Amino acid sequence: MAGRRSVLVSGGTGSGKTTLLNALSSFIGAEERVVTIEDAAELRLQQPHVVRLESRPAGVEGRGEVSIRDLLRNALRMRPDRIVIGEVRGIEALDLLTALNTGHDGSLSTVHANSPRDALARLETLALMAGVGLPHEAIAEQVRRGIDLVVHLQREADGARRVTEIAEVR
Repeated sequence: MAGRRSVLVSGGTGSGKTTLLNALSSFIGAEERVVTIEDAAELRLQQPHVVRLESRPAGVEGRGEVSIRDLLRNALRMRPDRIVIGEVRGIEALDLLTALNTGHDGSLSTVHANSPRDALARLETLALMAGVGLPHEAIAEQVRRGIDLVVHLQREADGARRVTEIAEVR
């Protein structure tokens, strides 16, 4: 974290991704402005300069939705030193890649995947789903330049959660 490396935490459901994200975030400096973006508030950052953003579904009349993508776009206007996204699961992946490639080093996020390689492929696929017409090669380049490390977790048969691989993106 001190080296401002952008980390993607991957793993299956219940593997400990959010727990690890919380642990990693404890190494972010107190002087840094951190914006967290989540569907449901699970992150517990202790720094004094944390702005917490939470998405919400549309109301009964079909209005008022605030998506992760909306929050991420607005977070960039808040001058964050780091952005922490609880989980990337949709087209907001493209906005995350844009943020990571425009000076927001040291950001953190999680994604459901079976391996570090699968995590990067999933991020690419989610970004392509935004439908902006970028070729796959351009998205892949954004992933390579934006993500420094993938930390992969697994939940073992005995219930233990373990980091099984740390991969550097090249």
